[in-house]
Amino acid sequence: MTLAEMKEGEIAQIVRVGGSGAIKQRMMDMGIIAGSELKVERYAPLMDPIQIRIKSYSLALRVAEGKLIEVITGING
Repeated sequence: MTLAEMKEGEIAQIVRVGGSGAIKQRMMDMGIIAGSELKVERYAPLMDPIQIRIKSYSLALRVAEGKLIEVITGING
């Protein structure tokens, strides 16, 4: 499943970060790396962007970027 498919309040662990070049590097610089745990805080009214909590900070990502992040849900946090 991808981050873009998650519902508000769900917690997941990142399995893989797709994409290439500057987009992938930018996400990795923000702490979006395999093994990190994240929580979907909320979606904007038009469902784009997605606000997530990763590590100790809040981050907004476009849905297109969320589709590049593979996650596994069912994590207890």
